[in-house]
Amino acid sequence: MKYDFLRKLSLNYKGETYGSKKIKKEETLLIAIDFQEKLMPVINEKEALEAAMVKLVKGCRVMDVPILVTQQYTKGLGATIPSIDTALTEEIAGKKAMYEPFEKTSFSAMRQADFVAEVKKQERKTILMTGIESHICVEQTVIDLLDNGYNVFVVGDCISSRKAMDKEYAQLRMIAAGAVFTSMESILFELCGGAKEPGFKEISAIIK
Repeated sequence: MKYDFLRKLSLNYKGETYGSKKIKKEETLLIAIDFQEKLMPVINEKEALEAAMVKLVKGCRVMDVPILVTQQYTKGLGATIPSIDTALTEEIAGKKAMYEPFEKTSFSAMRQADFVAEVKKQERKTILMTGIESHICVEQTVIDLLDNGYNVFVVGDCISSRKAMDKEYAQLRMIAAGAVFTSMESILFELCGGAKEPGFKEISAIIK
């Protein structure tokens, strides 16, 4: 059936649905794994992934959610792609920003000491996980974050792999480990909280 896979994503291995956990902007950190110039061209549904990620970055900046960016072996795989780099730095809601990507060679970002130190420094226990590839660097980082006591929300339309099957198996593995799956638009409106809350107009414009 068309929605069998979505049903599986809502269940753990015991067939039990996961409990609800609220995403609060003051407790949340966005992690962007390896959106790099030489990786993105071979990724499945790359155009939709890129568009969703740009919106998520802009929306998180509106809501003052910190963003950490990693790059895997930058010398070989290149820098963060221009559209996401622009979303991270351009003026949004009257504010410009800068970022310094965390260089890594391990597949899990949680095996890089400087990255781990920065995650701890942020003192935020809710993680929004995005990146490529789903079944390698994203999956391993998610599992390590869960093992370290973080609440991990994987943004389903902001992760991908070269092959669709690898993404599907990675989703099942992460769900089984304790991650919660959601979407970019769902997250941004949950961070905002209401039509009269600060940031609603900006978020609505970004989503459009």
